[in-house]
Amino acid sequence: MRTRPLKVALLGCGVVGSEVARIMTTHADDLAARIGAPVELAGVAVRRPDKVREGIPAELITTDATALVKRGDIDVVVEVIGGVEPARTLITTAFEHGASVVSANKALLAQDGTSLYASADQHGQDLYYEAAVAGAIPLIRPLRESLAGDKINRVMGIVNGTTNFILDKMDTSGAGYSEALDEATALGYAEADPTADVEGFDAAAKAAILAGIAFHTRVRLDDVYREGMTEVTAADFASAKRMGCTIKLLAICERSADGESVTARVHPAMIPLSHPLASVREAYNAVFVEAEAAGQLMFYGPGAGGSPTASAVLGDLVAVCRNKLNEATGPGESVYTQLPVSPMGDVVTRYHISLDVADKPGVLAQVATVFAEHGVSIDTVRQQGKDGEASLVVVTHRAPDAALSGTVEALRKLDTVRGVASIMRVEGE
Repeated sequence: MRTRPLKVALLGCGVVGSEVARIMTTHADDLAARIGAPVELAGVAVRRPDKVREGIPAELITTDATALVKRGDIDVVVEVIGGVEPARTLITTAFEHGASVVSANKALLAQDGTSLYASADQHGQDLYYEAAVAGAIPLIRPLRESLAGDKINRVMGIVNGTTNFILDKMDTSGAGYSEALDEATALGYAEADPTADVEGFDAAAKAAILAGIAFHTRVRLDDVYREGMTEVTAADFASAKRMGCTIKLLAICERSADGESVTARVHPAMIPLSHPLASVREAYNAVFVEAEAAGQLMFYGPGAGGSPTASAVLGDLVAVCRNKLNEATGPGESVYTQLPVSPMGDVVTRYHISLDVADKPGVLAQVATVFAEHGVSIDTVRQQGKDGEASLVVVTHRAPDAALSGTVEALRKLDTVRGVASIMRVEGE
C-alpha cells in the first residue's frame, strides 16, 4: 500500500458534508484498504467558521473555498454545497489545479454538466456524482457502467422523497395536500420552502441527468417537461383507487418508438397497484429501468438524508481515489447519439379526466364528440348525477399528449361542462 495519503478537500459541511467527514474518519482504515492508500481530509470550506463541528479539527476549517481548491496538493474535491454558483467555478478551478471532483449537485449537473465534463476531460480528471440523483441508491454507475453494453429504452422513477412522503400520506390516511405537507415539514422531510420539491424542480434536474446517461445524449434541465403535485386532491386518490391505482410524482425518460428522439418529463401520474413503483412508501425512492437485453430492473432505497447521501459520496470517493493511484480516469460524458429531445406534445400517454357537467340528456354525447374530433379514443366513462349537477370521469386510450391537451381545452368551451376538476396522466400499464 502507498503510504503517502490522498488528500481530500470538502466543500460544505452541512447534513451531508458532516457525515462524509465522519465516515472518512471512523472508517479510515477500511477506506485505505479498499483504495490502496490512506485518504486524508486536508481542508473543509464552510460559510460559518464559528459553528462547532464535532470530530473536525479547527485548523482544517476555512471560509476560503477558492484557496482550498487551488492548493495544488489536493487530489479530490468533494462538493456538497449545492446551487450553481460558486459551485461551478470551484469545480472547474479544482480541475485546473489537478483535482478530481465528487459532487452531489443535481442542479448544476442538470444545467451545465456538459461544460463540467469538458473541463474534467481537458485537465485529465474525474467527475463522479452518484449522490446527485437518488441518495444511497446505486444508480448512476449501473447506468453508465453495468448497462454500458445494453440499450436502455425507458427510465421511470420516484426520485424525490418529500413528494413521495406527501402523496403516500394522502393515499393511506386520506389527508389533504396541505395536511400531508405539514406532517412532512414537522418530520424534517420538507424544507421551510418546499417549492423545489413539490413543484417538481428537484425531480426535473434528476430526470435530465438520468436521460443524458441512459440515452447517451445531452439533456438539459430546460428540456424536461415539469408539473408539480400541489393540485393533487383526495378526490384524485379516490378515483385512482376505483381504477386499482395510486398516484406518484414520476420522472420519466424514454426513447421514442422509432428510436430517433427522447423525452424527459416530471408530473403526477396514476399507476396500477400491481406496478413495483406503487409500493414505494414514505420518503423512499425507486427507479424502474427497462433495457433491451437486461429487461426490467428496479433500484430502491433511501433517496435523501445525511448518511444515505454520504454513502454514495464515499463510494465515488473510493472509485476516484483508485483512479488517481492508477493514473487513470473513469467514464466521461457519452453523447454520441446526439438524439433530439422531443416536446411533451409528442409523448404518447393516457389521461384520466374528471369533469363537472350539467346533469341532462346529451351531455355524454357532446363530450364523446369532442374526444372523437381530436382523435382520442375513450377507454372508460363513469357518470354520477345529483340535483342537476353531475361528474363525468373519462379514461382515454393512449394518444399524443398534444391531442389530449387539445381535447381538454375544447371540453372547457362546452356550455354543458361547468369545469374540468382534474386532469392526470396514467402510466405503468
